[in-house]
Amino acid sequence: MKMYRLYREQIVRGDIKDIWKFFSDPRNLSKITPPDMNFKILTEDLPGEIFTGLIIEYKVSPFGNIPVHWVTEITAVEKYKYFIDEQRFGPYKFWHHLHLFERLDGQKIKIIDKVYYIIPFGILGQIANALLVRKRLDYIFDYRAKIIAEIFG
Repeated sequence: MKMYRLYREQIVRGDIKDIWKFFSDPRNLSKITPPDMNFKILTEDLPGEIFTGLIIEYKVSPFGNIPVHWVTEITAVEKYKYFIDEQRFGPYKFWHHLHLFERLDGQKIKIIDKVYYIIPFGILGQIANALLVRKRLDYIFDYRAKIIAEIFG
C-alpha cells in the first residue's frame, strides 16, 4: 500500500474573515470544481459554515461520465486557521485533506492544501495513479487555483 501526497499553496489578497467565509461554506465547493466533473452536492440543508462532524455527500464524475458517490466528514476545524475533510466512502482507500490558512503581511493570506491519499487495488492502483489519477488531481487543483485567483486576486 503506497500513500501519495499532494501539496499546493497559493497567496491571495483579502481579509481572512472573507476568505474563511468562502472556504468554510460547503456550497462553494462546486464553484472551485471543474465543470466537466459534474459535481453535485447531495446533502440537503447544508449549513453556511462547516463544523467538526459535518457529513457531506456528493456525486462527482472525476473520470469521464462515470458518476462516483463520495461522502466526506469534516474531522477538525479551527476557525480562520484550518479544517480537515476525510473521505468516509468514495473512490480512494484513504483521503485526508488539510486546508490551511496562514496570515501574511497586510492583506495577504497563504492557502495551503495538503492531501494524503491511497489508491485501492495495490499495484494496479499504483499504475492508475501514475497514468491517470495524479494527473487528474493536478488538473483539479490547477483549476481550483485559477478560480481562487479570480475571486481573491
